[in-house]
Amino acid sequence: MTRGTAVWTNWARTEHIRPVRRERPDSIQAVQRLVRAAAGAGLPIKAVGAGHSFTGIAVAPGVLLDLDALSGIVRVDRDRQQVTLLGGTRLHQLPALLEPHGLAMANLGDIDRQTIAGAISTGTHGTGLGFGGIATQVVGVTIVTADGSLLTADSEQESDLLPALALGLGAFGILVEVTLQCVPAFVLHAVERPEPLDGLLPTLLDRAAAVDHFEFYWFPHTGTALTKSNRRLPGDAAVQPIRPVARWVDDTLLANGVYRVLCNAGVVAPGIVPRVNRLADRLVGDREFTDRSTKVFTTSRTVRFREMEYALPLEHLRTAFERVRALIDERGWRVSFPIEVRVAAADSLWLSTASDRATGYVAVHRFFREEPGEYFRGVEAIMTGLGGRPHWGKLHTRDAQSLRAVYPRFDDFVQLRDRLDPGRLFGNAYLARVLGA
Repeated sequence: MTRGTAVWTNWARTEHIRPVRRERPDSIQAVQRLVRAAAGAGLPIKAVGAGHSFTGIAVAPGVLLDLDALSGIVRVDRDRQQVTLLGGTRLHQLPALLEPHGLAMANLGDIDRQTIAGAISTGTHGTGLGFGGIATQVVGVTIVTADGSLLTADSEQESDLLPALALGLGAFGILVEVTLQCVPAFVLHAVERPEPLDGLLPTLLDRAAAVDHFEFYWFPHTGTALTKSNRRLPGDAAVQPIRPVARWVDDTLLANGVYRVLCNAGVVAPGIVPRVNRLADRLVGDREFTDRSTKVFTTSRTVRFREMEYALPLEHLRTAFERVRALIDERGWRVSFPIEVRVAAADSLWLSTASDRATGYVAVHRFFREEPGEYFRGVEAIMTGLGGRPHWGKLHTRDAQSLRAVYPRFDDFVQLRDRLDPGRLFGNAYLARVLGA
């Protein structure tokens, strides 16, 4: 136990809190004891994961749980290709943990610093019309509930609760175990190409359907889309990875080091941003390679930024993007960070951003030294008007009243929260806003 704790802040520097206590449990039983102690002291308690959410979803004003010591594999079911992990396991640790078993995760996002508990609780996702977010790979969870007991939901017990608990926003308890449905390890053939944006947009959905995983980035004030197309290959397929020196130049020196310098220059002199973005277009590699899935899905991101991402019915994706592009031009904003466009399959999780509908995602960013407010508010108005749902871990201003209208199972989720945590032991200001007090 740590008293007189230092200020905790998230990666994006958008949230700060000095918790009353900070704890680092090394067992599930220790988590249970800490939950009971917090309840007895009248203190809210939350696990913070990696702090990679931009919103206040993980803010812990009472007892902050650091689950880094609660990490690793609990058990492996080789026949079912299912792996149970402790909740504090980081995504970047999974390749080494799964590889000895010949397994991999079916899909990942492009950042792997998060804990598995945090990633599924906030709806972290990758891209691909045939694939859902990370939480759709969950076939079992165990949480510590408000009375310190364990609640397990899987195919054999409490299965009706799994669609809520697998993407639970941290509202039901402390997620201590996660069972993933894995797949045999596989290889990805990656093609990354700059293309004329106006040529891509009319065929956007066809392009997304033509490969297993598709996304593109667009730097405002340019006419180029930076496309990424990945095709899945068997695990024994030959690999032709990017040479280490070339990867370092592209992904570390240029995409992070040089780009950070350019972003800082844009803060001092916003008028140069269009030229900076055209230069950034040329910094991004035009490349083709084949490598293990995790080497292709994930990238290193060291330039700090703020992000808002909205999920839309797939048929509105192009409209949403074009309206954002037009808004940037109309307002004369100088936006140095790219807009990211991805897709996902529909799923049945109660508060998944892709719940019951094939989904397109539009993510907007600002360099962390720039004020995102006006830009993000303008984008949010567009997305809300098209039936958009905000990513739970990324900046937005929506509240329970507005979110209820876009989630058919919203009230079911709230009622389950009332049953499992009536005293709001796991609550905070963010959850009060998005779920109601």
